[in-house]
Amino acid sequence: MESINHRIRFLLSGMGPSERLVGEYILENPHKISELSIKELARLSGSTEATIVRFSRKLGFSGYREMKIGFLKDISGTSKINTEITENDSCFDIFHKRINDISVALWNTESVLEPKELEKAAKAIMNAKRIAIFGLGNSAAIAQDAAHKFLRLGLDAQCCCDNHMQAIISSHLDRESVAIGISHSGASKDIIDALQFSKIGNATTIAVTNFADSPIVSNADISLYTKSEETKHSILAMSSRIAQLAIFDAIYTYIVLNSDKASINAIYNTETTLKSKKIQ
Repeated sequence: MESINHRIRFLLSGMGPSERLVGEYILENPHKISELSIKELARLSGSTEATIVRFSRKLGFSGYREMKIGFLKDISGTSKINTEITENDSCFDIFHKRINDISVALWNTESVLEPKELEKAAKAIMNAKRIAIFGLGNSAAIAQDAAHKFLRLGLDAQCCCDNHMQAIISSHLDRESVAIGISHSGASKDIIDALQFSKIGNATTIAVTNFADSPIVSNADISLYTKSEETKHSILAMSSRIAQLAIFDAIYTYIVLNSDKASINAIYNTETTLKSKKIQ
């Protein structure tokens, strides 16, 4: 029940009194929801049917029926909502379904992401003398975004999205370096090779992937997992990319909060310098 329950807890404080009654009842009785009609839930929670419909929509569902299906999916071991895109969907319908897919991917990623591994990754990056981030194809943009974030902190971060350059850079990393390999499938040969070469120089290696049993994991000291099921229409793997971005954003924020004065000064210097790039 983790996915929908987390959504309820996150949104509860911003809801009205009647909607909070619904949320509180569901949090206390999650396994009953799939068996209750909307009328029964309204009576048991002390709310109204209209309130339950509004509550369901705030969670990202089209209505109470879809929310019940979501709970059934959670109980059966998966929280994936059926958001299959059809040719009859409007552009906004597609947008709505994409948002649902992304939301599910983020909640699911939270359920598989190991807190201690994420903490280890953040500390390794924060203390590294050099950071090399490897990504190809869809993962290239994620690698670029991560490097951009770390550079703003004054860290020596480099993104590499060329397989020849990845081999060259990784061969020069040492025990004071961190190599990050991003691969949704975990089977990208060039990214795996880059981590293997990095380990020769005793660099700390980090893998960001969707599959725990993928080849990249055996070449990583630290593994950070996403959990996203891409549909046949989602050729750019949007859900998994958003989950990867969220992981790096969390690491960036952790470093901001735990770094020394030098890093804080680096952030200030970065922002001061970038002001010259904007029209005043």
